[in-house]
Amino acid sequence: MARMPRLNLANVPQHVVQRGNNRQVTFVTRSDYVAYLEKLRYYAEEYKVQIHAFVLMTNHVHLLVTPTTEKGISQLMQSLGRYYVRYFNHVHKRTGTLWEGRYKSTLVDSENYFLLVSRYIELNPVRASIVGHPADYPWSSYQHNAVGKKIQMLIEHRTYLALGSNSEQRQGRYRFLFNSEIPEKSLAEIRDSTDKAWVLGNDKFKEQVEQLTGRRASPMPKGGDRKSKKFRDRQGGEYQRL
Repeated sequence: MARMPRLNLANVPQHVVQRGNNRQVTFVTRSDYVAYLEKLRYYAEEYKVQIHAFVLMTNHVHLLVTPTTEKGISQLMQSLGRYYVRYFNHVHKRTGTLWEGRYKSTLVDSENYFLLVSRYIELNPVRASIVGHPADYPWSSYQHNAVGKKIQMLIEHRTYLALGSNSEQRQGRYRFLFNSEIPEKSLAEIRDSTDKAWVLGNDKFKEQVEQLTGRRASPMPKGGDRKSKKFRDRQGGEYQRL
């Protein structure tokens, strides 16, 4: 089945994932991580994309970002990806592709899923058994969001800002969220939505996205209730968009 086209809406957060080709290593030395982050900041400013959370793993990247234009994230990822491939190939004396085709992404419901996705991103090194706690991993936004080590390129989302009236309060309440594990069901929902370009949010949010974009925000139920008016209306809408 063909992958659904990406959904891009200005001012709506997205979870973005880019992996190394065949899961090959994309970061080897400290300089690699620094080079990627420096250009991430540069292109985010150029294309007016707000960076809220990130983690750089050895063979892939997770970002939680908000574009101010519909094309912002695509422009950011294309420019950053091309630059970093040239950099990596030159430094490590290699040729050929580095990234696994196109990046993957999903729209994120700010009210109900933003902090969940932020935790999911920053807990990647823990799930991979690289560190025992996210604070021990240097290449993630946890250092800013929870520890208080300022990362200049990060722009705190309104959902994060609502955690408290000052930085110390917000960081403390954000750290508290990490005291509980993310349920397996939620992990699967995040991964599935990102991998298949569905929307990550509640039903109301998905309906709003469908109205704005004219395409489904989630997969149809298997089989569906073919006698229901909602099913018939949705099918009719799909035919009209063909």
